[in-house]
Amino acid sequence: MNPRIHLSLARMGGRELHFIQEAFDANWVVPLGPNVDAFEQSLADYLGEGRHVVALSSGTAAIHLALLLLGVQADDEVICQSFTFIATANPVVYLGAKPVFVDSEKDTWNMDPALLEEAIIDRRQKTGRLPKAIIAVHLYGMPARMKEIGEVADKYGIPVVEDAAEALGSSLNGRKCGAFGELGILSFNGNKIITTSGGGALVCRTEEQAKRAKFYATQARDQAPHYQHSHIGYNYRMSNICAGIGRGQMLVLDEYVARRKEINRLYARLLKEIPGITVMQSPASGYDPNCWLTCICIDPEIAGKSREDIRLNMEAGNIETRPLWKPMHLQPVFADATAYVNGTCEHLFNTGLCLPSGSMLTDDDILRITEVIRN
Repeated sequence: MNPRIHLSLARMGGRELHFIQEAFDANWVVPLGPNVDAFEQSLADYLGEGRHVVALSSGTAAIHLALLLLGVQADDEVICQSFTFIATANPVVYLGAKPVFVDSEKDTWNMDPALLEEAIIDRRQKTGRLPKAIIAVHLYGMPARMKEIGEVADKYGIPVVEDAAEALGSSLNGRKCGAFGELGILSFNGNKIITTSGGGALVCRTEEQAKRAKFYATQARDQAPHYQHSHIGYNYRMSNICAGIGRGQMLVLDEYVARRKEINRLYARLLKEIPGITVMQSPASGYDPNCWLTCICIDPEIAGKSREDIRLNMEAGNIETRPLWKPMHLQPVFADATAYVNGTCEHLFNTGLCLPSGSMLTDDDILRITEVIRN
């Protein structure tokens, strides 16, 4: 059998062991330390715009802290993009708040700004108050319509949490994703553009926000010679070892993004003539996605095959693929949640497939994958 082609494996750049060895040599093998500080600074420098970055144990932890900093409490409502991974919505529930899901628009697959405003108006009419926050996602690395989403949010005075977990290295009109919202979210899970084996970061506008995030992420310990706590805190900080991996990964981030873009272009060229297959690409100038995962949509009436037919044939060929995210408003755990839908993300879930996109893939790997689709 042919060797396994994975969806998106981690790839080391070569310098990670150097920074890890530094931590071992200095006995900095606990949370915090020089690698954490340096990793946070490298991320802040990369994003620009004076942002402050707090390295954390996961992207989920970053969303949780972002909502905490925005004052989200029990029974508040938070508007979430429905078409996303469940980690976007789970922290809303951690705080006892209620997610309200909004469907996508067709060009970027991200939150529909017009539907967002409809949802805000309707929630105000039905509850007598506005949602406490909006969580917008850059799905698969494709930038959301942040200008339009931001205009709606500003109109009603609702802060935006920008979930850029899949979008490090993406930009919109020259601005890096992760630097648009009041607070931003990054993820360094093993399948992302770069990894720390597991981890995430909170991107803050102000130094004060970053200080508060670090306070809550280190068990909310008060300033005292003994252990004293006036708030509930969390064990959310990234370890110095994991941050060492991150420092090495930042040195090759641009290289990895460039390779994923090359892979996306190659897929688009090789699949161009196959009826019923559409490769997700930038909808307009100014959109510069990192192409974290290349995704296709299959029209079964034209292609003669369904998304599932192709997925199963890929698996038979020892190739890992994955259906697009199942929308949150269709998940059993959120069966009772309020949702404002237009059918877009449900259609995408039924017809879409994520193709292998890791930066280690060779052109021959892509040829093998597209040949399965062609056949």
